[in-house]
Amino acid sequence: MFSRPRPLGAPAGRAGASVPRDPRQLARLLAYARPYRPLFVLGVLATLLSSGLNLVFPKLFGGLVDASFLRLGSADTGPLDRTVLLLLGVFALSACFGAAQSYLLARVGAGVVADLRRAVFSHLLTLSPRFFGEHKTGDLTSRLTADVGTVQGVTSTALAQLAAQAVTLVGALVLLVTTSARLSLLTLVIIPLVIGTAVTIGRRIRVVSRSVQDAVAQANASAEEAISGVRVVQGFTAEDAERARYGRGVHASFVAALHRARLQAFMSGIMSFLTFSSLALVLWYGGRLVMAGQLSPGNLVTFLFYALQVGGTVAQLTGVVNQFQEALGASSRIFELLDERSDLPEPTAPAPLTRAEGRVTFRDVSFGYGDAGVLRGLSLDVPAGQVVALVGPSGAGKTTLVSLIPRFWDVSGGALLIDGQDVRAYTLSDLRAQVGLVPQETLLFSGTVRENILYGRPDATPAEVEDSARAANVHEFVTALPAGYDTVVGERGVKLSGGQRQRVAIARAVLKDPRILILDEATSALDNESEALVQSALERLMQGRTTFVIAHRLSTVRNADRIVVLDAGRIVQDGPHAQLIAAGGLYRDLYDLQFRTQQEGRAELA
Repeated sequence: MFSRPRPLGAPAGRAGASVPRDPRQLARLLAYARPYRPLFVLGVLATLLSSGLNLVFPKLFGGLVDASFLRLGSADTGPLDRTVLLLLGVFALSACFGAAQSYLLARVGAGVVADLRRAVFSHLLTLSPRFFGEHKTGDLTSRLTADVGTVQGVTSTALAQLAAQAVTLVGALVLLVTTSARLSLLTLVIIPLVIGTAVTIGRRIRVVSRSVQDAVAQANASAEEAISGVRVVQGFTAEDAERARYGRGVHASFVAALHRARLQAFMSGIMSFLTFSSLALVLWYGGRLVMAGQLSPGNLVTFLFYALQVGGTVAQLTGVVNQFQEALGASSRIFELLDERSDLPEPTAPAPLTRAEGRVTFRDVSFGYGDAGVLRGLSLDVPAGQVVALVGPSGAGKTTLVSLIPRFWDVSGGALLIDGQDVRAYTLSDLRAQVGLVPQETLLFSGTVRENILYGRPDATPAEVEDSARAANVHEFVTALPAGYDTVVGERGVKLSGGQRQRVAIARAVLKDPRILILDEATSALDNESEALVQSALERLMQGRTTFVIAHRLSTVRNADRIVVLDAGRIVQDGPHAQLIAAGGLYRDLYDLQFRTQQEGRAELA
């Protein structure tokens, strides 16, 4: 049995427990930058050169001041001219290296984000239906987009800026001391206070950033549900309720974002006050030294520039720290997904399965969702090529039974065998390649008719696609469309009718050529004309395949080789139509109640 749903990332046995944001996750995140190491190294080198050149210009600026004010009355402007030219050269080189750094690191960040999104999406596709049943689509897409975007800066500019600001800070501090030791002491008193403030508030910002991301994900999940089910929303005039639900999610994210903004504003204000207060004190004390002849005006200007660089560097470092804190919250949500493991484990030594015969055996199978048992000790042996109709009241376990065949779920007791081998001995891809599914609610993707049919076998030729379409009664209506097979069907196939969508799904299954076919209420939602076309296509599709049919349509049930009647998760009757009618029991009751009523209704229409 499956345990009750737990929040994503909650440790087993502690549902809902918060997940610690381990700083080592950043190292794991930066591992995605390895393929871009040459570009990253060049970007960091350009950043360091640009930062190094920025340490040169305060000295030159001070020399420019001294060349101007200490040589008053002199006609020799050579030192002044050379200093200006050198200063312009430094600015030009710094700008070039800065532009190179910006492009190279942006390239690295974009590449890392693209790779990370591919990795997360690829991993999501390996997870079982249980996982998607327990987690909202909007939350997952938020992690895939917004959270991955949040970490982009860390994998590109933030790390380089950290290195550059460290170089600038160390270099500026050294030059401060060499310019004026007494002024340096006054300047350095404030630095521990600034760093301590940044670290203290930064920890809180990290926690709040995670709550912002969670709140945004919840709001996205509400919007996703409302948009995907907009017909139901409008049909029940529930627009106000959905607005209110989404509004509550947006308000929660707004409140969390305001909390984060207050903390960031408080940190910014504190940093600004401490930085500029220290500069005012430096200027006051430096002015006294100049008046006393103990410091030249140029050296005071140089010192001020270096002091500004120290203050600016500390402020930027706090910004980088904030960025790392936000990325730490986002990365924890990303790696929760990547660390999620499917409850359908792959075999360590898989059995080969290239082309199944199609024999399906349920051996004392039990299964349930959570604490609710659905199948109880069910045994059924279906020879290859046999058509089996599954009949029973709602909740009897019909859909659950066929969902076990492609291993959307694993049995909790007994065994399910394909060709005499437990399905858990095959890889999921090999097993599912043998199974075709045509459900009641057909899902088409927002591409062309051709692309949707090719979903059954992407390497099929155009001739094979057309043959499959003809077998499914698709070719006639498709060729009448303006763009033929290249007609875009819209999201979920909205531009096609229900019968047309169902026939495209059948063509997809025909092209896949599965050995085992599952038809789950494939014609129940269609009108009579569409049903006749779909039924004709289904009969061609079923030929030579082991087929499980869940249907309320009389013709499909009566023509089956065998009818299995389920009730409360057990098989209560098994045999052909005529035999079950003669035997009486549940099948006869269902036939009298539903099938005969349907037949009479058709007779009246005739």
